[in-house]
Amino acid sequence: MNEGRLTDQLATQVLGWRPSSDRYLKPGRGWIPRWRFRPLQELTDAFRLLDTGVQQYTLTRDSRGFSAEVQIGSRRGSASGINKARTITLAVARALGLEADK
Repeated sequence: MNEGRLTDQLATQVLGWRPSSDRYLKPGRGWIPRWRFRPLQELTDAFRLLDTGVQQYTLTRDSRGFSAEVQIGSRRGSASGINKARTITLAVARALGLEADK
C-alpha cells in the first residue's frame, strides 16, 4: 500500500483517528490536519505510535542504521533502515499486518 494509505491505517488502528478529506478526526471532537501527522518522516509522530499502541519495543543503532522490534498483543514486527522514524513506523505497521510499498 502507498504511504498515504499506510498512514491512514496507522492513524485508525493505533490512534483511533478517522481520516477525512483534509484532516484526521480524533475522539472527543478534536482533529489534526493530515499534513501534521507524518510518522514515516517525523520522529515525534513515530514515537506517538510507539507510546500509544505498542506494549514492548526495542530500538538499536549500529553502523548501518537503526533497527526496531515491536510487539502489539501477540504480534511482532521488525524493520531496519537509515531513517529512524521510518524504521519505527514500518515495524509498527508490520506488527499490524500492514506493508508499505517499497
